Amino acid sequence: MSRRYFGTDGVRGLVGRPPLEPLFVTRLGRAAAGVLKAAPGRSPRVLLGRDTRASGDLFAAALSAGLAAGGAMVLDLGVVPTPALALLVRLLGADAGFVVSASHNPYDHNGIKCLGPGGTKLDDERELAIERRLSRPGPMATAAAVGRIRAEELLIERYLDHLRNCLPPDFSLSGWHLAVDTAHGASYALVPAFLRSLGARVTALGDRPDGCNINDGCGVLHPQAVREAVRTSGADLGVTFDGDGDRVHFVTAAGTVVDGDAILYLLATDASERGALGPGPVVGTVMSNLGLEEALTGRGIRFLRSAVGDRYVLEALLREGGTLGGENSGHVLLLEDSPSGDGLLVALRLLEILHRRGRSLDDLLSDLRRYPQRLVNVPLPPLSREELVPVLGDLERRLHDGAQGRVLLRLSGTEPLVRVMVEGRTAEWVETTAERARAILSELSSSPPGASPT
Repeated sequence: MSRRYFGTDGVRGLVGRPPLEPLFVTRLGRAAAGVLKAAPGRSPRVLLGRDTRASGDLFAAALSAGLAAGGAMVLDLGVVPTPALALLVRLLGADAGFVVSASHNPYDHNGIKCLGPGGTKLDDERELAIERRLSRPGPMATAAAVGRIRAEELLIERYLDHLRNCLPPDFSLSGWHLAVDTAHGASYALVPAFLRSLGARVTALGDRPDGCNINDGCGVLHPQAVREAVRTSGADLGVTFDGDGDRVHFVTAAGTVVDGDAILYLLATDASERGALGPGPVVGTVMSNLGLEEALTGRGIRFLRSAVGDRYVLEALLREGGTLGGENSGHVLLLEDSPSGDGLLVALRLLEILHRRGRSLDDLLSDLRRYPQRLVNVPLPPLSREELVPVLGDLERRLHDGAQGRVLLRLSGTEPLVRVMVEGRTAEWVETTAERARAILSELSSSPPGASPT
């Protein structure tokens, strides 16, 4: 069965347009409750959270109603980072978790992220089972079988206690000045407060959500905001998150943006030097810079690439026995400590390395040589997915030049876009090829249906 609603990260869309409408979300909750497994005589217990989008309350209420109508017990954590809810699913032994969020997308988008037992992404089998039940979600639970909805915002303390236990007992951020951008998102209150509790001086930005400003000119997609804050405040380091807190980037005092590839390099090399990396590979994606692969393999660290998406990174790690992986977007998995990418956990790990080694981030990354790379987003041409896939494959082959570099074209799993990645030996070839790809795809968008790119 092909997927109709679920993408690489749950269900996404524009608010008020199918499928992101309250009736559909209620039906989704009811179908999910029917698929979830629980012990005989016990209702499925699920955790629910959301980010700060204006539509979050509406869809959280609709999803709660559907889950309860299907007989599930709903523990509502309120506004909470996705990784916090994922960890709590594991710690509490819940049957599932749902987060109303569109992550790094603008406020007029929203979505439902679905987590299974253990806090990892819901597997393909259960996502397809939910899709099958959407047209016939089954009878509503009656009388005492109707699920309850209970506010449980204080459960977040269990997550914070876990983070403290992941750090050395004597760890302190006393003396550190951090510029922290939480993208007006789910981490806006939690992250600055937690870092201050560890002794840091925090200059906070992106910490005044109004329902419409999430990810707007701030967060990981716009690191210039925290870079400017580092410059003007004299901070030692900038830390910037996305709207639901599972991605993180850094900005050094020198103004260098440190993305997921650089973070993965630092975490992997530090763990390898301490003999703590384990036998499995470090997992990146097809988007990971070739320089990262060369730097790690040059140090004897095995590197494996997966398809784009943290669910595929996770699958590769579990299959190969690895514990560290991630994407250049800043979504980094530390499986020994969390079932999902966690921006705050990754930030703490990096700060602990800097504290322990007494060196600057620029200095620790000086051995990482990156190939020029350009990422371009192009609006989706008016073709079906079945029509687009071979067209993109043909264009990718035509633009690719093994001597000069590589080209990757893929359909976004969260937005109506074609993602174009060009990487090469020279910046000139990369820029020229990226603009060629953009021009051809833009021409295709304005051409009659069925036309081929020229």
